Order: sequence, then C-alpha cells, then structure tokens
Amino acid sequence: MAHERDTRVRGDEAEKMAAMNRWLDAVCAELDVDRAVLDANSSALLALISDVAHGPSRPGAPVTAFLVGLAAARAGGDVAAAAGDRIAQVRRLVAAWETPGPAAPGEAGGA
Repeated sequence: MAHERDTRVRGDEAEKMAAMNRWLDAVCAELDVDRAVLDANSSALLALISDVAHGPSRPGAPVTAFLVGLAAARAGGDVAAAAGDRIAQVRRLVAAWETPGPAAPGEAGGA
C-alpha cells in the first residue's frame, strides 16, 4: 500500500506543478514578461526562496525573489543571465548569513 501512497503523492506534486505553471503563464502574459526568462531561472529561484525561508527569514523569501527580479531587470541586457547572476549573489549572502541569537541583557530587545 505504501507504493499507492507514493504514487498519489507524486501525482499531487505533478498537479501542483501544473497549476503553478498555468498560473505563471497567465502572470507572464499579464505582465508582458518573457516566460523563457523565468524558465531559465525557475529551479535556482525556487532553491533561493527555500534557502531564505529556511534560513534568514521565512516571510522575507518572496520579497527576496521580487528584489532579485527587480535587480535583474535594472541590469539590462540579457535579463535571464542577469537574474541567474543575482540569484547566485543572494545565495552567497544566505550562505554567509548568521541568524542573530537572542539579545543579551541590556542590549536592544534583551531583558
């Protein structure tokens, strides 16, 4: 029976990915964004979002993705390559990020 469950989970994931792609197609069309730019970076962008969400800031993850896109668009030229560069740049920042611990007594936010 575990095999049946595994198939169902994979099927559910395939449905979620199909729904995501339908949504992204619609958003790209609405915003006049070349879907190829997204396709060239979607795996790396999703990995970055996961890294940020499980590291520096869960609620900051989608905003980080927005900032990467904004920076890539501002770079001009090959936006897909610029996005890839910005993703790598922010992933290095995430890797170097140290989450601050609780403030010591007497420090801001401390007891």
